[in-house]
Amino acid sequence: MHLLNIIEELKKEIGVMVEKRIKEFESMKEKDDLTWYHELCFCILTANTSAEMGIKVQNSISAEEFANLDEESLSRRLKESGYRFYKTRAAYIVKNRNYSRNIKKIILSLEKEERREFLVKNIVGIGYKEASHFLRNVGYKDYAIIDKHIFNLMKENGLTNEKKVTEKNYTELEKILYGIAEKAGLDLARLDLYLWYIKTKKVLK
Repeated sequence: MHLLNIIEELKKEIGVMVEKRIKEFESMKEKDDLTWYHELCFCILTANTSAEMGIKVQNSISAEEFANLDEESLSRRLKESGYRFYKTRAAYIVKNRNYSRNIKKIILSLEKEERREFLVKNIVGIGYKEASHFLRNVGYKDYAIIDKHIFNLMKENGLTNEKKVTEKNYTELEKILYGIAEKAGLDLARLDLYLWYIKTKKVLK
Protein backbone atom coordinates (compact mmCIF):
# COMPACT_ATOMS: atom_id res chain seq x y z
CA MET A 1 0.00 0.00 0.00
CA HIS A 2 1.27 3.45 -0.99
CA LEU A 3 0.45 4.93 2.43
CA LEU A 4 2.47 2.26 4.24
CA ASN A 5 5.47 3.01 2.02
CA ILE A 6 5.24 6.70 2.91
CA ILE A 7 5.06 5.88 6.63
CA GLU A 8 8.13 3.64 6.35
CA GLU A 9 10.08 6.47 4.72
CA LEU A 10 8.88 8.93 7.35
CA LYS A 11 10.10 6.69 10.16
CA LYS A 12 13.65 7.51 9.01
CA GLU A 13 12.88 11.21 8.59
CA ILE A 14 10.78 12.10 11.65
CA GLY A 15 10.97 8.99 13.85
CA VAL A 16 13.02 10.80 16.51
CA MET A 17 10.51 13.67 16.65
CA VAL A 18 7.61 11.23 16.92
CA GLU A 19 9.25 9.35 19.80
CA LYS A 20 10.02 12.62 21.59
CA ARG A 21 6.35 13.60 21.36
CA ILE A 22 5.24 10.16 22.59
CA LYS A 23 7.53 10.51 25.63
CA GLU A 24 5.88 13.87 26.38
CA PHE A 25 2.47 12.18 26.31
CA GLU A 26 3.69 9.32 28.52
CA SER A 27 5.09 11.79 31.05
CA MET A 28 1.54 13.03 31.70
CA LYS A 29 0.93 9.85 33.70
CA GLU A 30 3.18 11.41 36.38
CA LYS A 31 1.33 14.75 36.43
CA ASP A 32 -1.53 15.79 38.72
CA ASP A 33 -5.26 16.16 38.09
CA LEU A 34 -5.02 19.89 37.46
CA THR A 35 -2.41 19.36 34.73
CA TRP A 36 -4.73 16.80 33.12
CA TYR A 37 -7.56 19.33 33.33
CA HIS A 38 -5.32 21.88 31.58
CA GLU A 39 -4.84 19.35 28.79
CA LEU A 40 -8.58 18.70 28.67
CA CYS A 41 -9.15 22.44 28.19
CA PHE A 42 -6.63 22.39 25.34
CA CYS A 43 -8.56 19.59 23.61
CA ILE A 44 -11.85 21.46 24.05
CA LEU A 45 -10.24 24.56 22.52
CA THR A 46 -8.86 22.74 19.46
CA ALA A 47 -12.33 21.63 18.27
CA ASN A 48 -13.11 23.43 14.98
CA THR A 49 -9.89 25.41 15.17
CA SER A 50 -6.17 24.71 14.79
CA ALA A 51 -3.86 22.81 17.12
CA GLU A 52 -1.53 25.81 16.93
CA MET A 53 -4.24 28.09 18.30
CA GLY A 54 -5.01 25.63 21.08
CA ILE A 55 -1.31 25.49 22.01
CA LYS A 56 -1.07 29.29 21.94
CA VAL A 57 -4.01 29.66 24.32
CA GLN A 58 -2.84 26.86 26.61
CA ASN A 59 0.56 28.54 26.89
CA SER A 60 -1.00 31.89 27.77
CA ILE A 61 -3.62 30.71 30.29
CA SER A 62 -2.45 28.56 33.21
CA ALA A 63 -4.19 25.50 34.62
CA GLU A 64 -5.05 27.47 37.77
CA GLU A 65 -6.62 30.21 35.65
CA PHE A 66 -8.67 27.73 33.63
CA ALA A 67 -9.87 26.26 36.93
CA ASN A 68 -10.59 29.52 38.74
CA LEU A 69 -11.24 32.52 36.48
CA ASP A 70 -14.90 33.53 36.29
CA GLU A 71 -16.57 32.96 32.93
CA GLU A 72 -16.41 36.60 31.84
CA SER A 73 -12.71 36.92 32.68
CA LEU A 74 -11.88 33.64 30.96
CA SER A 75 -13.85 34.67 27.89
CA ARG A 76 -11.91 37.94 27.78
CA ARG A 77 -8.57 36.12 28.09
CA LEU A 78 -9.51 33.78 25.25
CA LYS A 79 -10.49 36.75 23.09
CA GLU A 80 -7.21 38.52 23.88
CA SER A 81 -5.36 35.40 22.73
CA GLY A 82 -7.07 35.69 19.34
CA TYR A 83 -9.36 32.74 19.98
CA ARG A 84 -12.51 32.77 17.83
CA PHE A 85 -15.09 30.96 19.98
CA TYR A 86 -14.19 32.73 23.21
CA LYS A 87 -17.69 32.94 24.74
CA THR A 88 -18.81 29.39 23.94
CA ARG A 89 -15.61 27.67 25.00
CA ALA A 90 -15.27 29.74 28.18
CA ALA A 91 -18.76 28.53 29.12
CA TYR A 92 -17.77 24.90 28.37
CA ILE A 93 -14.62 25.12 30.47
CA VAL A 94 -16.46 26.65 33.44
CA LYS A 95 -19.13 23.92 33.25
CA ASN A 96 -16.42 21.25 33.37
CA ARG A 97 -14.67 22.62 36.44
CA ASN A 98 -16.02 19.97 38.78
CA TYR A 99 -13.50 17.66 37.07
CA SER A 100 -10.48 19.97 37.51
CA ARG A 101 -9.27 18.16 40.65
CA ASN A 102 -10.28 14.58 39.85
CA ILE A 103 -10.19 13.97 36.06
CA LYS A 104 -7.00 11.89 36.26
CA LYS A 105 -8.32 9.74 39.10
CA ILE A 106 -11.55 9.08 37.19
CA ILE A 107 -9.84 8.17 33.90
CA LEU A 108 -7.33 5.88 35.62
CA SER A 109 -10.19 4.03 37.33
CA LEU A 110 -11.90 3.18 34.03
CA GLU A 111 -11.38 0.38 31.51
CA LYS A 112 -10.37 1.10 27.90
CA GLU A 113 -13.95 0.94 26.55
CA GLU A 114 -15.22 3.22 29.33
CA ARG A 115 -12.72 6.08 29.20
CA ARG A 116 -13.80 7.73 25.97
CA GLU A 117 -17.48 7.11 26.62
CA PHE A 118 -17.18 8.79 30.01
CA LEU A 119 -15.60 11.89 28.45
CA VAL A 120 -18.16 12.13 25.64
CA LYS A 121 -21.09 11.76 28.02
CA ASN A 122 -19.85 13.93 30.88
CA ILE A 123 -17.53 16.63 29.53
CA VAL A 124 -19.25 19.57 27.82
CA GLY A 125 -17.74 20.36 24.41
CA ILE A 126 -16.14 16.94 23.92
CA GLY A 127 -16.95 14.49 21.12
CA TYR A 128 -15.20 11.28 20.08
CA LYS A 129 -12.37 13.12 18.33
CA GLU A 130 -11.65 15.48 21.23
CA ALA A 131 -11.95 12.66 23.79
CA SER A 132 -9.49 10.55 21.78
CA HIS A 133 -7.17 13.56 21.49
CA PHE A 134 -7.19 14.05 25.26
CA LEU A 135 -6.59 10.37 25.99
CA ARG A 136 -3.67 10.25 23.55
CA ASN A 137 -2.17 13.40 25.05
CA VAL A 138 -2.22 11.94 28.57
CA GLY A 139 -0.43 8.79 27.47
CA TYR A 140 -2.95 6.31 26.07
CA LYS A 141 -2.02 4.80 22.72
CA ASP A 142 -5.15 2.93 21.62
CA TYR A 143 -7.50 5.67 20.41
CA ALA A 144 -7.60 7.24 16.93
CA ILE A 145 -7.93 11.02 16.56
CA ILE A 146 -9.98 11.29 13.38
CA ASP A 147 -9.85 14.99 12.55
CA LYS A 148 -10.35 16.52 9.11
CA HIS A 149 -6.71 15.90 8.13
CA ILE A 150 -6.81 12.20 9.00
CA PHE A 151 -10.27 11.69 7.50
CA ASN A 152 -9.28 13.38 4.23
CA LEU A 153 -6.15 11.22 4.08
CA MET A 154 -8.30 8.12 4.56
CA LYS A 155 -10.58 9.18 1.69
CA GLU A 156 -7.65 10.05 -0.58
CA ASN A 157 -6.20 6.57 -0.03
CA GLY A 158 -9.48 4.74 -0.62
CA LEU A 159 -9.81 3.63 3.00
CA THR A 160 -13.39 4.87 3.39
CA ASN A 161 -16.37 6.01 1.34
CA GLU A 162 -17.95 7.86 4.26
CA LYS A 163 -18.84 11.48 3.56
CA LYS A 164 -18.06 12.71 7.08
CA VAL A 165 -17.04 11.52 10.53
CA THR A 166 -19.98 10.93 12.87
CA GLU A 167 -20.52 9.42 16.30
CA LYS A 168 -22.04 6.38 14.57
CA ASN A 169 -19.14 5.65 12.20
CA TYR A 170 -16.24 6.78 14.40
CA THR A 171 -15.37 3.36 15.81
CA GLU A 172 -15.59 1.74 12.36
CA LEU A 173 -13.18 4.33 10.95
CA GLU A 174 -10.95 3.73 13.98
CA LYS A 175 -10.85 -0.01 13.19
CA ILE A 176 -9.59 0.81 9.68
CA LEU A 177 -6.81 2.94 11.15
CA TYR A 178 -5.99 0.20 13.65
CA GLY A 179 -5.46 -2.16 10.72
CA ILE A 180 -3.07 0.34 9.10
CA ALA A 181 -1.23 0.77 12.41
CA GLU A 182 -0.76 -2.99 12.76
CA LYS A 183 0.64 -3.28 9.23
CA ALA A 184 2.98 -0.34 9.89
CA GLY A 185 4.16 -1.81 13.21
CA LEU A 186 2.77 1.16 15.15
CA ASP A 187 0.17 1.91 17.79
CA LEU A 188 -2.63 4.39 17.04
CA ALA A 189 -0.89 7.23 18.90
CA ARG A 190 2.23 6.99 16.75
CA LEU A 191 0.24 6.38 13.56
CA ASP A 192 -1.68 9.61 14.16
CA LEU A 193 1.54 11.62 14.38
CA TYR A 194 2.81 10.16 11.11
CA LEU A 195 -0.49 10.65 9.27
CA TRP A 196 -0.85 14.18 10.61
CA TYR A 197 2.66 14.96 9.40
CA ILE A 198 1.79 13.71 5.91
CA LYS A 199 -1.01 16.30 5.74
CA THR A 200 0.53 19.20 7.69
CA LYS A 201 4.32 18.66 7.76
CA LYS A 202 4.16 19.14 11.54
CA VAL A 203 4.49 16.88 14.59
CA LEU A 204 2.27 18.60 17.14
CA LYS A 205 0.32 17.35 20.13
